[in-house]
Amino acid sequence: MKNKKYLFLSLLLGFSIFSIYPLQAREKTTFNEGWSFKKGPFPKDPLLFSAGFDSRWQDVTIPHTWNATDMQNEMNNYYAGEAYYKKEYTPAAELKGKRIFLRFQGVGSVAEVYVNKTYAGNHKGAYSAFAIEISKLLKYGQPNEILVKVDNSPRPDVIPINNTLFGVYGGIYRPVELIVTEAVNIAVTDYASPGVYISQKNINRKSADISIKVKLENKKAQAEKIQVSATVYEQDGKIKAQQQVPVIVSPQGRQICEQSFSIKNPHLWQGLEDPYLYKVVVNLITDGEVIDEVIQPLGLRHYELKAADGMYLNGKKVPMYGVCRHQDWWKLGSALTDKEHDTDLAIIKEMGATTIRFAHYQQAEHIYAKCDSIGFMIWAEVPFVNRVSTQEGDNAKQQLTELIRQNYNHPSIYIWGLHNEVYTPYNYTVALTTELNDLAKTEDPYRLTASVNGYSTVNQESNLNADVQGINHYFGWYGGKIGDIEKWVTGMEKDFPGYRVIFSEYGAEANIHQQEEVVGEVGRYFSQFYPETFSTKFHEIQWGVISKHPYLVASYIWNTFDFATPATAQGGVRARNMKGLVTFDRQTKKDPFYWYKANWSKEPVLYITQRRATERENEVTPVTVYCNVGTPQLFVNGVEIKTFKKGQTPVHYIFENVKLSNGENTIEAKVSNQGNMLEDTIRWNYSPENKNRLKLSDPKEKTKEHVGL
Repeated sequence: MKNKKYLFLSLLLGFSIFSIYPLQAREKTTFNEGWSFKKGPFPKDPLLFSAGFDSRWQDVTIPHTWNATDMQNEMNNYYAGEAYYKKEYTPAAELKGKRIFLRFQGVGSVAEVYVNKTYAGNHKGAYSAFAIEISKLLKYGQPNEILVKVDNSPRPDVIPINNTLFGVYGGIYRPVELIVTEAVNIAVTDYASPGVYISQKNINRKSADISIKVKLENKKAQAEKIQVSATVYEQDGKIKAQQQVPVIVSPQGRQICEQSFSIKNPHLWQGLEDPYLYKVVVNLITDGEVIDEVIQPLGLRHYELKAADGMYLNGKKVPMYGVCRHQDWWKLGSALTDKEHDTDLAIIKEMGATTIRFAHYQQAEHIYAKCDSIGFMIWAEVPFVNRVSTQEGDNAKQQLTELIRQNYNHPSIYIWGLHNEVYTPYNYTVALTTELNDLAKTEDPYRLTASVNGYSTVNQESNLNADVQGINHYFGWYGGKIGDIEKWVTGMEKDFPGYRVIFSEYGAEANIHQQEEVVGEVGRYFSQFYPETFSTKFHEIQWGVISKHPYLVASYIWNTFDFATPATAQGGVRARNMKGLVTFDRQTKKDPFYWYKANWSKEPVLYITQRRATERENEVTPVTVYCNVGTPQLFVNGVEIKTFKKGQTPVHYIFENVKLSNGENTIEAKVSNQGNMLEDTIRWNYSPENKNRLKLSDPKEKTKEHVGL
């Protein structure tokens, strides 16, 4: 009873990952400080390598990447190869007899771990976590050398097999943890998962059935009798449900303890509207003491994605306003802290998005947990993208297993992505994607799966092996005209009724330092001119069509943020993809950002477009205003312009035939909202001489399909 009371108090004070029995229960500590680093290339000759190995080390703190600048500044001019990290660790003498693990949240992309020059284990894949037990390799009470060899060279047997769509940043770029458990414990090395799997079914507002599966290990010489306690806590610390069962844990293999609960009158997880989370606490108890503890989130919800209709969350239809997100930041690469992840999610929430596709790889553990608490609906996927080598099958299965097991309990995840734009050789790819889908369904029969192609129809052979078909297409950018989206979606409705289709990528590049006053319906892909104004028109037209066609059960803008592409040099910037709605440094939100914020967000929006297209060449011009709280007033140099027309959606106001004066013009928009006056002001400079500026030829319409950049 006494121990139960203390356990309850510790949970009430914040559900600490540390048990109230620190000498008996699991201890998890950060392992990010005190590392040294050296980067290759290294001599191939073993003697030369050995002779120089002790020189040129530099002190670093994890997270760390060696590609924070070179992958972001030059086209195909960056270091991809071997590097080493080392750290000294002195375990306390009293830890002998316990189990000690190193858990790496992300290493790009192949890692080998050594303890005191003895091989401890390896991992292939830059984006999933891995855990290695080092208990028997340590000298207790003495200094030990932890050495990690890291290599981010592209390999045909490790996905992604190239750096074409995005660069694989090298390094220990996500946090490292040291985990200490008793000899009897909840599994740590089950693909670096929590070792606890919470399944749910029959979810409604009257009841919810959940099953909690716990994987147990025993490294003692004999079987051990323990109690497995599983408790579901409300947010205020009250117990919602609890069970405790006796288990005999054999020293041979792993055992599974499974407990079933029926929760009455559950508080459901309702996305952004009400992201209510329970806490599930699993304890192993022996002789009245807690010897291990794992805490996991529980959001009780039921997803149903209906063809030609949309998403129903707990029976309530919710909008699927989607964006994609790459994890890298300008000058940081992928070595991010929680602060950067939180900033990205805050920007995404500001614009009114409800769902995020974390493409094209497993992202940080922190960000999935934050999505649980914020209420985003998440598409999580593996980096099987762009090209096929025929050697990546085992690794693709490994990374899919890791993705699912490590993130199984996050209520925000509604779908697992199997691949993105992989095709030939078709026989191999079809067989592999079928195996990946079967694997996903075996690991998690409760969630949907998705496959994605870069063509304009669903009947691509390698893409019909999942529950949902994603289509990436960029009408007006990689091919055709912006307005071709209307013909495409109506054709899909006719030719492929009953399919669950997601518009998984669409967008156009936008360099905020490049502007063009009047744009057409074809962009200048593969050029050095990516005006922001073209992207604005692109998104206005495309969202206008998407919003009217529920056949597309969800859509995802590519991309929320500009990101590094080491293989390209377009739009006047090297190694940069500028399809983001926000600049790489997160400092500037482009015009299309506010287009979506006005259409999606419940926050009041009043915004005048083309604020960076300041040098005007046309004396008579339209002015576009986004406003979601009623009809705005527009003033040009203090004179109200009263004539306007509606554009693609109800928030789209176009004031036509506005006459500018020579020199500076002040453009003001105003609207009253609940007693408050919203205002926005920009300034344009008009001169007839601007017509004499360098003119670019009109872009030609392209017919090729999306090429995968």
